[in-house]
Amino acid sequence: MTRYLRPRTLEEALALRAESPDLTILAGGTDVYPVRTHRTAWFEPHGRDMLDLSAVPELGGIIAGAEGTRIGATATWSAIAGAALPPAFEVLKQASRQVGGVQIQNRGTVGGNLCNASPAADGVPPLLALDAQVELASLRGRRRLPLGEFVLGNRRTALAVDEILVALHVPPQAETARSTFLKLGARAYLVISIASVAAVIATDAAGRIASVTIALGACSAVPQRLTGLEERLVGLAATPALAETVSAEDLATLSPIDDVRASAGYRREAALVLARRALAGLLSSQMEVAA
Repeated sequence: MTRYLRPRTLEEALALRAESPDLTILAGGTDVYPVRTHRTAWFEPHGRDMLDLSAVPELGGIIAGAEGTRIGATATWSAIAGAALPPAFEVLKQASRQVGGVQIQNRGTVGGNLCNASPAADGVPPLLALDAQVELASLRGRRRLPLGEFVLGNRRTALAVDEILVALHVPPQAETARSTFLKLGARAYLVISIASVAAVIATDAAGRIASVTIALGACSAVPQRLTGLEERLVGLAATPALAETVSAEDLATLSPIDDVRASAGYRREAALVLARRALAGLLSSQMEVAA
């Protein structure tokens, strides 16, 4: 008989997790329930006990301060979209408004999105671009990992069998930082990404790029940063024309696949177009701010 467990404290949740490592963890339920009822579910069997984390206060909330921003693992996409956050977080807010429909945004959680570890997860590229770290907890203690070291592949993460994802931590962002998220799908909403891009750019007093992060989703087994392109752009004049210098070589580390949504070749071309559009839009806005 399947048990439904709903702890009220993190300590209780961690004890249950340590006692039964094969528990199915439930946060918003927007990923768990569809997969649980599917015959080819990747986490068979269906009879596994369920650990519902929605009543644990420590796992929620969004707090922004001088030392950075903490986003609880059970914070919903609607909560993120409506939170008072610095301009650099617009990339995450834009992604939040494109995760399914409003019902999904009201229930789905950022932690669930990361732990589900889909290559097309809308939440991962923005958080990669914001240099987010994950906070993991178990009865053994707590640890932090860069998000890029947490998501390991399709449906694979670095979460140990006795751990729970507690929160995301984003370091302080530059006051001049602006950001954007662009997503391509078969339609405007309620769609899995064919390709997505998240970008954050900050400029200096001379109008040059002081820092830039660019992350691509749905074009590899895990969303990834374009570190080579980032390094090349730093120090250059922040003009919209710079976006046109982005080439296919800058995206050479991507490894898209052919599937029912798009071919690998189409994904590569779409990723290049999205990266150029994202940079052009941000560089235009930076010039307006400077003016």
